[in-house]
Amino acid sequence: MRILLVADIHANWPALQAIDEPHDLCFSLGDLVDYCLDPVPCLDWVRQRAHYGVRGNHDHGVAQNVVVTGRAGFKYLSGVTRVLTQQRLGEDDLRFLGNLPVTQFVTVEETRFLLVHASPRDPLDEYAYPDVEFWTRRLQNVDADVICVGHTHQPYVLQVGDKLVINPGSVGQPRDGDRRAAWLLLDLDTWTASYRRSEYDVAGAAGAIRAAHLPDSLAERLGYGQ
Repeated sequence: MRILLVADIHANWPALQAIDEPHDLCFSLGDLVDYCLDPVPCLDWVRQRAHYGVRGNHDHGVAQNVVVTGRAGFKYLSGVTRVLTQQRLGEDDLRFLGNLPVTQFVTVEETRFLLVHASPRDPLDEYAYPDVEFWTRRLQNVDADVICVGHTHQPYVLQVGDKLVINPGSVGQPRDGDRRAAWLLLDLDTWTASYRRSEYDVAGAAGAIRAAHLPDSLAERLGYGQ
């Protein structure tokens, strides 16, 4: 059984298209929208290919029409792309985002998974980095063997006692210094978690951002993996 884990697509259709990985199941870990400008094909891909999925903070914000205020950093970039994102999505798309569960438990071949975008304590917003002490506190009373998360845009696999925490990194907005699309393949037959990276049309994704007269820094970040 091979499970494909994807997270933080952020409407980057060229990056999502670059994933060509044979698999049996697909888990989507949230943040399908904002930052890039192709939300519709990304949502369609998730609808058709993700067997299980959860809502990210950006999905929640777009579906619930949360206004983002901020003059710098990610809040500013979220704010300037959110209006365009909402304009490009239909009512069914917004309903799909809003109906995604915040957490989801899935059992596959006697292995119990918890899917959550950020952390079990704060499913939408807490940044959970690969720190055993941090995760030991977060996993108290969590009845799962494998915890699958996103949100940080940085891939890691962390053993915490008898539990495994997996973050596949970001498909559409990597922040680990590698601009390539990131995802992870979990093979339950061999119990191996393998990082995957793929080059994609960064110039095309950046060009769409510039064509919409959005801040050039948003386009440039794609090339830096930051």
